[in-house]
Amino acid sequence: MKTIKVDDKRFSIYLKAPEIEQAVDEIAVKINHDLEGADPLFLVVLNGAFIFASDLLKKITIPCEISFVKLSSYVGTKSTSIIRELIGLDEVVSGRTVVILEDIIDTGLTMGATIEKMKKLEAKDVRIATLLFKPNAFKMNYQINYIGIKIPNDFIVGYGLDYNGYGRNYPEIYKITDND
Repeated sequence: MKTIKVDDKRFSIYLKAPEIEQAVDEIAVKINHDLEGADPLFLVVLNGAFIFASDLLKKITIPCEISFVKLSSYVGTKSTSIIRELIGLDEVVSGRTVVILEDIIDTGLTMGATIEKMKKLEAKDVRIATLLFKPNAFKMNYQINYIGIKIPNDFIVGYGLDYNGYGRNYPEIYKITDND
């Protein structure tokens, strides 16, 4: 589909499935190389990162554990700058290498808060892997270790990303074309 309608907005195709798959493959190769012998804990940020995490973790060949947290900072197409933890971390991270998996990093506020929490819980090493990164929206000063694709500051849906809870199920990524 070249265009879709999600709730009250229209979106056009932006990233096709093969381009997304290539980015996921490249991240997996780097993580497998960098973290050989580290026994990392992959921490998947729900809801958005579930598809990215599923595809990525099938390509991770090193021993690892996987857990989930659910965070929220968006209402509609805008970040509220208020991060709510809806489902919390259940694993001990003290002394561990933690790789936080995120679908997209734009302002970076949610990830910044998550990094600080991991440091307070005494993680040995905290790494960030994101499928998408919006450098023009980024307001923080931390390293993102694994970036799949850098994109402009457009609102997007598909491949786990949503608008008002809808649109996550598309295998491609679409950008907004009308933003009333």
